Amino acid sequence: MIVMTPSERKRLEACLREASEILYKNAKPESLETLEDIEIAVRKQVLENVSPEIALFLLKEKQRRDKEESVK
Repeated sequence: MIVMTPSERKRLEACLREASEILYKNAKPESLETLEDIEIAVRKQVLENVSPEIALFLLKEKQRRDKEESVK
């Protein structure tokens, strides 16, 4: 298993805080009234906005790596 370095962890936390602020600004206030509402809103935001971007990035990285390996 690959372990994140402390500096990578700090950078990730900073990026997640920034992403959280953006997602919060784009959430309906009434959707954040209870812990259950917050959990549903977070899940919805992640599925709609975060996961597709991560998946696209990982796909492109895999394609790039596969291309590099095929050249060797």
